[in-house]
Amino acid sequence: MASLCYLHDPTVSREDVMIRIRPATEADFDVLLQVQEAAFGEYANLYEVSAWTTETLDSLKQDAKEKRILVAEAEGAVIGSVRFWMVAGVCVIRLLSVRPAHQHHGVGKALIQEIERVTADAHKFYACTMLRTARNIQFFLNLGYKAETVLPNHYHHLDLICFAKYRKPTNSTTPSTR
Repeated sequence: MASLCYLHDPTVSREDVMIRIRPATEADFDVLLQVQEAAFGEYANLYEVSAWTTETLDSLKQDAKEKRILVAEAEGAVIGSVRFWMVAGVCVIRLLSVRPAHQHHGVGKALIQEIERVTADAHKFYACTMLRTARNIQFFLNLGYKAETVLPNHYHHLDLICFAKYRKPTNSTTPSTR
């Protein structure tokens, strides 16, 4: 499974950039951790983010046994990643990371949309982000997610906001009237 999409990147001479979304392989793990460190490192002045910026290769390998991981590539380089798994029809999305130089160009959106595409059996998508990150909150709202829960003083004493998006029914069923 791999998806291709074109993203308009204004930093590249007004050209379209093709990215490829595909499942991560173990060969991607080192660079995936670098992307994650750079992406979450931006929040170090707001939150304790060391759990995400200092994750070990062994920890990632263990996580990969239990979760699916997608990467986004541009010109052969990994520029983003995301992890997800299913629990009772709910797709839990975690650790969406995009290299800072590639943020705001649709990479995160492409990763989320690929999750939504490949998890046909999910009736709900669920993702949390740090409460004091307005751009992350707007990101999920723009993708049709609705704020569902606030988790104060949660993981590593973070204040999190969690979003949900429910899959629209594919068959139109209308209640009968009698």
